[in-house]
Amino acid sequence: MLKRTLFFSNPYHLSLKDCQLVIQSKDELVTKTVPVEDVGFLVLDHPQISFSMKLVEQLNANNVAMVFCDSSHMPSSMLLNLESHSLQSELFRAQISASEPLKKNLWKQTIEAKITNQAQHLEKQGQKAHELRAYARSVKSGDIENREGLAARVYWSRLVGNGFIRDRYGDPPNHLLNYGYILLRSAVARALVGSGLLPTLGIHHHNKYNAFCLADDIMEPYRPFVDQLAMRVYGDYPDELFLTKEMKAEMLGLMAGDVWIDGSKRPLMVALSQTTASLSRCFSGEGRKIVYPEFN
Repeated sequence: MLKRTLFFSNPYHLSLKDCQLVIQSKDELVTKTVPVEDVGFLVLDHPQISFSMKLVEQLNANNVAMVFCDSSHMPSSMLLNLESHSLQSELFRAQISASEPLKKNLWKQTIEAKITNQAQHLEKQGQKAHELRAYARSVKSGDIENREGLAARVYWSRLVGNGFIRDRYGDPPNHLLNYGYILLRSAVARALVGSGLLPTLGIHHHNKYNAFCLADDIMEPYRPFVDQLAMRVYGDYPDELFLTKEMKAEMLGLMAGDVWIDGSKRPLMVALSQTTASLSRCFSGEGRKIVYPEFN
């Protein structure tokens, strides 16, 4: 079932009644309701939003990710359910005890999928991508030759232009890419938790200050889907240096966008659950391949 992403940028009070999310405006006498079981994400982007703890309890029970934005209107933190899988402790142990060869092989699969999707994206935009195809075929265990970095140089120069630098604080469309990647990261973290895995323990990323290393790993092949959406929104608002409400609303459509995975078309949010479930099987020894989407 496709879950809804709800974005709040005005002062609302959010509460619970009869398993319904009750949305009450603080400025007007307007009240709306949404079944909690239909919600996948809540994005809260206003300092005067309030909510009841009973609602938070019910959101957790339904594995809903609550994403909080900071004063610059960028997603900055998130609440996740810490008890969402019946075999969680067993899967934690399998994840913690994963061997280095296994993690290096999983990272190889991840980078192959990422570069292949980048190549597909470029070709869809009418650009050549033969170098990326070659890089994808030559990724070694653990990507010790950094094919990911080599592919990135070619990818960004052809997708945006030779003068473009992918940087958190760089020129547009970096602002759209940043926003989209943060949303994607939260969606991956939610899917990992739903599959009984710890988002903190990565297969490649291992920064001690990063609480979502595994999410940063698994989101890599999904980045081109963000890139495609960000470039389309950028084309609609080429003169906007800062994110507007309309631009954010379009970027939130990422979760419901269709992708091809394992031979079927699925919403990205559903595909993430397939990917994280396959990763869980790899850790437990029931599988050897992560199922990633194919850019089409």
